[in-house]
Amino acid sequence: MAELRSRFVVANGVRTHYTESGGNGPVIVALHGGGAGSSGQAGMAPLMNVLPPEYRVIAPDSVGGFGLTDVNASCKYGIGSRADHLADFVNALGLDRFTILGNSQGAWVAARYAILHPDRIERMILLGTATIGLAMGFPEEQTPAMGALLGYDGTREAMRRLLHGLVYHQDLITEELIDLRFASASRPGAMDATRAAAKGNKYMQTDPVLATQFDMRVSLPAATKALPTIVIWGEDDGFAPVSLGRKLEPLLPAAKFHYIAKAGHQVQNDQPKAVGDIVAAFMKTAPAPVPA
Repeated sequence: MAELRSRFVVANGVRTHYTESGGNGPVIVALHGGGAGSSGQAGMAPLMNVLPPEYRVIAPDSVGGFGLTDVNASCKYGIGSRADHLADFVNALGLDRFTILGNSQGAWVAARYAILHPDRIERMILLGTATIGLAMGFPEEQTPAMGALLGYDGTREAMRRLLHGLVYHQDLITEELIDLRFASASRPGAMDATRAAAKGNKYMQTDPVLATQFDMRVSLPAATKALPTIVIWGEDDGFAPVSLGRKLEPLLPAAKFHYIAKAGHQVQNDQPKAVGDIVAAFMKTAPAPVPA
């Protein structure tokens, strides 16, 4: 079991919380998904617990009402603002080059950062994501799990229902996990921030100019060709069905796809050992070359 360290840093004026593990070796920046109560700890702790201790794993809480990061931070452009905040965050920590990892909305944020700053990225790891599917031209499926996420009403029972849609192994939904996410989502201003982020997502995806920045049909295949990339998908994903991963695979021929049995949308929580083994092996491969 890794030591999970709770830290804060001010990133371009935004008091930002992050969870950190490991030593002073190669850095992995791990980005959580969306949904009420999401955070670096809630989304990434099981994976952080199994990764080799030499890696320094950093899991920030994004703007948009997540974790313990300032709820008043602007999220005008939704996940676009999350990508901007990530850039400020890694600069505030003085990170030069690192491996980027993201789940769900966090996968889009990871890819967006890699597209804008390929010189800073050594490797890219994307975990089950309907958002990238949407950015690659596939409509988002309105599954029951998606309904539970969109229907969160601020109650503890609604948080439990949301979590039931996130994971395959229902025994992972402990009272401790519910408490962690519910406390985050119940902070004063958090739900307003979450609603503002959702409005920002719609703005970015529908505005005729901003939509060109959300779209990744050209940029993501180019990024995966330039940067070593793997994609890991749960075969029992209730938010982003595995069929979506299989549709994306031929569009990203330079990326290596892995499909994990008995795993849902948070594949890294359902099967941390399997995902951790894949990530650890990938970290041993050569990083993208340093630009001349």
